[in-house]
Amino acid sequence: MKIEKQDVEYIAELSRLELTGDEKELYSLQLDNILSWMEELNKTDTSKVEPTAHILGLENVLRPDISELFQDREAILKNAPQRESDFIKVPKVIE
Repeated sequence: MKIEKQDVEYIAELSRLELTGDEKELYSLQLDNILSWMEELNKTDTSKVEPTAHILGLENVLRPDISELFQDREAILKNAPQRESDFIKVPKVIE
């Protein structure tokens, strides 16, 4: 697929960019090179490769959620940005 100057102008308009004539020429060449490499990659046989979201086997590494009792309620509440009686006051999130 050949990238033309009109394609670059359209992309620039969508991106709200103002480009000079020289920039349009430069970007059309650069985008054309990128798409040429993509065409080269499309020629690769990937029929035996399973689709993945990541190239590495990533797993969730968060700690388990364990509830704890705190003896000093006042020490916790003094760090709250707002409080109401013995509770932490948070902004309303449901209309």
